[in-house]
Amino acid sequence: MLYNTLMIMSKIIRLIPYDVLLFLGRVLGNLYYMLVKKQRERAVAQMMPALNIGEEEARQLVRKSFVNLARNVLDIFYMPNLNEKNLSEYIEIDHLERMKSALAEGHGVVVLTGHIGTWEWLSASFTLNGLPVTAIAKLQPNAEYSRVLDDLRATIHVEIFNRGTNELRAAGRALKDGKILGFLADQDAGPGGAFINFLGKVASTPLGPAVFSRRFNAPVVPAFIIRKEDGRHIVKIGEPMHFEDTGDTDADLLRFTEKMTAILENVIRENPTQWLWFQKRWNTPPERQNKNKHHTVKVRKEAASEADES
Repeated sequence: MLYNTLMIMSKIIRLIPYDVLLFLGRVLGNLYYMLVKKQRERAVAQMMPALNIGEEEARQLVRKSFVNLARNVLDIFYMPNLNEKNLSEYIEIDHLERMKSALAEGHGVVVLTGHIGTWEWLSASFTLNGLPVTAIAKLQPNAEYSRVLDDLRATIHVEIFNRGTNELRAAGRALKDGKILGFLADQDAGPGGAFINFLGKVASTPLGPAVFSRRFNAPVVPAFIIRKEDGRHIVKIGEPMHFEDTGDTDADLLRFTEKMTAILENVIRENPTQWLWFQKRWNTPPERQNKNKHHTVKVRKEAASEADES
C-alpha cells in the first residue's frame, strides 16, 4: 500500500514543472521547520558551536537547510525524469575529467561524499555520463520505503548494496570491476569508529573509505553536489587522493581518514545550509570508544579482507 502510494506520488511530482517544484519545496521546508521542534532544536544546538555563530544566525541557516531538505526529497521523487539528454538542465559538473582519470587507473574509485545537497542526484551525474556507480545503502525502517528508494535509484542506473546482505563482498567486487563505490562518510560510526575532530567536536568516524582504498589500491575522489541559488545543482569533484602506506597500517588508515574528514568538514562550512544538521553525528561519545585501540582497524581490515575474497 505505501509502496504504491509513494510511486504514484512520484508520477505526480514528475508532471510538475521543476521551478514550481522548487517553490513547493520552499513552502514544505518552512512548514517542516515550524512543525518538527525536536529536529529543529537539535540542528540549531549542533550548528552554533560547530560554526561559532549565535542562535539567531543559526536559526536562519537551519531554516534554509530545511528548505533544501524538502527540495531534496522532492528531487528524489522527480529523479526518474533525469536522462542523458536533459541532465545538463539540472546539474552542472565541475571537473568530470578527474573522475574519468581516476577510473582509468583500473582499480575502481572510492567516492568521498556526505549528506550534502541531493546526494542521490550525485550518482545520476556520473551514471548518466556513462560511468558505473555502486553504493552501500542503509535499509530504511519501513521495507516498502526502502523498495521505493531502490526502484527510483534504478531509474538512474545505480547499483545498490543494502547493509546486511553481504554488502562488503559486493563492494569489493565492484572495485575489482573498476566501478565507482560511493561512501557517505559523515555518519556516526559507533564505538568501533575512529574518534577524530569533526566541526569542533570529537566524533566517531567511519574508516570504510580508507580501508577499501588501501585494500584495493583504489583512488579516493571527493565529490559533492551543491544546490545553487537558482535551485539547480553543481557537482564539485576534487583531486584524486591515494592511500599512503608507510608500513604502519593503523596510523596510515587514521591519517587518511583525518584527511578525508577535513575535506568533508570544509565543504560543510562553506555550504552550511546544505548539510543535515539534525542528524545524530556525535551520538557516540569518546568514552564509548572500544578499549582495544587496535580493535577498530582490525575489524575494518577483516571486513575488507572478506570483500577481497569474493
